[in-house]
Amino acid sequence: MNATFLIAGEALTDIVVDADGARREHPGGSPLNVAVALSRLGHDAHLLTRIGPDSRGDAIRAHLAESDVSLTPGSTVDAATSTAQAVLDASGAATYTFDLVWDPDPAGLPEQIDAVHTSSIAAVLAPGAATVVDVLRGHREHSTISYDPNARPTLMGDPVRVREQVEEIIALSDVVKASDEDVAWLYGTEDVEDVVASWRERGPALTVMTRGDEGAVGFAGSGRVQVSPVTIEAVDTVGAGDTFSAGILDALAAKELLGAERRDQLAAIPSDDVAFVLRRAAALAAITVSRAGANPPWSHELT
Repeated sequence: MNATFLIAGEALTDIVVDADGARREHPGGSPLNVAVALSRLGHDAHLLTRIGPDSRGDAIRAHLAESDVSLTPGSTVDAATSTAQAVLDASGAATYTFDLVWDPDPAGLPEQIDAVHTSSIAAVLAPGAATVVDVLRGHREHSTISYDPNARPTLMGDPVRVREQVEEIIALSDVVKASDEDVAWLYGTEDVEDVVASWRERGPALTVMTRGDEGAVGFAGSGRVQVSPVTIEAVDTVGAGDTFSAGILDALAAKELLGAERRDQLAAIPSDDVAFVLRRAAALAAITVSRAGANPPWSHELT
């Protein structure tokens, strides 16, 4: 089933510094990556973001247009486009620093939306975080709400303060996905599975944790489901988690579990369907990992 998505969050220019010091720029931002991945999978993706009329903003607009992502009317502002610098180590893992302003204008949002997704900086950085929460609250009556905390410690600051904001959005959400590293940073604990399982007590029907080379685990009313990782030669990890989030939503669309009217069905999702969701998301993320940059697969690349 093709679905209509609203993704709320930052779009920026990723400045990637390879382990050998080589630099390259390309459009990025966790929510942008999710929007691109969903659109490439054949869905109708609308991105509420904030980009400028400069050359970096032009590159982002061109990137979104190439993947058929629609920008909401208030997304272009008369200011510089934000940047994120990702320094890659020898294994391809990224460390980020940011030059980012986040104050989006939610004008002209589409009316008929199957699911709304937000992630990362957009959900916690003032003043725009309050706008994102308002958008989620406003759409929850009709749409599935999806969230990925996607922690950025160098920008987010105190994890205790951030955790309060994260948990507010978790309580609004139907689906929450996080990495084990994000959970460990937010909660300062090694019992990361227990944390993600406990999020369901706040309201979500499905919570998911990715575990790198240990695969992923999901928690639903039907219980705990774990899937093995997809083995692939990694080029870099930029955008892999975002593709995983898009894969979850794509799989839920395939099972016709999106939309507020299907909230009860989502709450009753069986273990076999949870496993399908996790495997679908992991397979899509693996393709992204296999190539440079946040470059999620197109539907025609899938077998």
